Amino acid sequence: MSALFGREQEKAQLSQLLNSGKAEFVAVYGRRRVGKTFLIKEHLGDQITFYASGVLNEKTHTQVKAFMQALDSYGAPILQGETWMDMFYSLRKLLQPKAESGETCVIFIDEMPCLDTPRSGFVPALDYFWNTWASNYSNVKLIVCGSATSWMIKNLIDSHGGLHDRITGTIHLHPFTLKECEQYLSERRVLWNRNMVLQFYMVFGGIPFYLSLVNPKESLPQAVDRLYFRKDAPLSGEYSRMLASLFRSPEPYRKIIEVLSQHKHGMTRDDISDELKMKTGGNLSKLLKELEQCDFVRSFFTREKKIKRTEKVYQLTDMFCLFHIHFAKKGITDGNYWQNHLNTSDLNTWQGIAYERVALHHIEPIKKALGIDRIGVEYYAWRSKFSTPASQIDLLLDRADGIVNLCEIKYSQGEYAIKEGEEKKLNTRQRNFISETESRQAIRLTMITSYGLKHNTHSSEVAEELTMDDLFD
Repeated sequence: MSALFGREQEKAQLSQLLNSGKAEFVAVYGRRRVGKTFLIKEHLGDQITFYASGVLNEKTHTQVKAFMQALDSYGAPILQGETWMDMFYSLRKLLQPKAESGETCVIFIDEMPCLDTPRSGFVPALDYFWNTWASNYSNVKLIVCGSATSWMIKNLIDSHGGLHDRITGTIHLHPFTLKECEQYLSERRVLWNRNMVLQFYMVFGGIPFYLSLVNPKESLPQAVDRLYFRKDAPLSGEYSRMLASLFRSPEPYRKIIEVLSQHKHGMTRDDISDELKMKTGGNLSKLLKELEQCDFVRSFFTREKKIKRTEKVYQLTDMFCLFHIHFAKKGITDGNYWQNHLNTSDLNTWQGIAYERVALHHIEPIKKALGIDRIGVEYYAWRSKFSTPASQIDLLLDRADGIVNLCEIKYSQGEYAIKEGEEKKLNTRQRNFISETESRQAIRLTMITSYGLKHNTHSSEVAEELTMDDLFD
């Protein structure tokens, strides 16, 4: 298979930037292990004129030395001084002849947030380099990359300092979809059926690096055990490493992620503030925004009467975070846990919850399967504030054509059968939703199952049926 799989839109964007006819300053960001560095290196290859990378968790001296060694490897003139102003001046001297000759100069600085150590003067030096030299040449393309999303957004994308409005392009690299995961594994000769691909996505999400760790000779349960549950498993410590790489001070983000994991239908900002004893001001909003931009959290509006129409609800959607938090707290020591617990109530319950989250990652395929991909649709979960027990709806598709798809999402190893008791619950949920929201829209009960719905006397109210195959489209 090709070294770089997929990413057609991002590759086209990079190629367009190289041929734009003007100076470009491009920020590439996204979740750890999503393939940012790999995308740039593989797609641009020998078009990169200069490459340097920050060093994780090192001090200023080490960062400057690593950058100096990169300069030396490209034949830059050796200059006196070891400040960031010196480093960027040396880079300027290296590239000046090529820039003046009209040759395209692609500068790729990876893990840039690592370079900005306290009181190092990195950002002012970068600002000076771009504003006084690089931006003057239409053939200079500066591409910067970093997993520390909070730094990338604060200092580059939403900068209010010298780099304000200097970014000319951004690439937010997202995880793969189910379809892309299936294609990637197939290219690597991993011969899993769609249910196995789906189960892997339930655990690890669509992260290319995690997919690359799968051994083609393994079954899905064997892969999960080796990658996560075995002693010294490659992904057993990934959760902490991931948060540390994304955020300079990961603890407040961790607290938000873990409190959201306990509320599957989401929480308002005030709810989060109350539970964590955290002020509701700008800092909490900033933390939530950054978690959204890292693809950990989504926000949406709801019809609940006790929530203001303008107030967002936040929901944790990152598959690996949900999986890790759920199983890490069990203190599992069985290295073959997944294989030994197949078809148990513990795994079945988990898979049911995870399948709901998978659906939230694939709203566009769901809309397409329902034939509503060309009309406006808002989507959210709903929980009754008045009924006992509280009625809950996994997913609502609130359509601009006056219809609401009330979606029930069910995972099973075969056709899903609605029983008498569940039929009554479904009817009650519909009535409660209409009553509490005072909705005048037409309601269409929609079942999203893994293998389809088994038709019986209790399934007559179901208007639409989707399966996991529709999520792969």
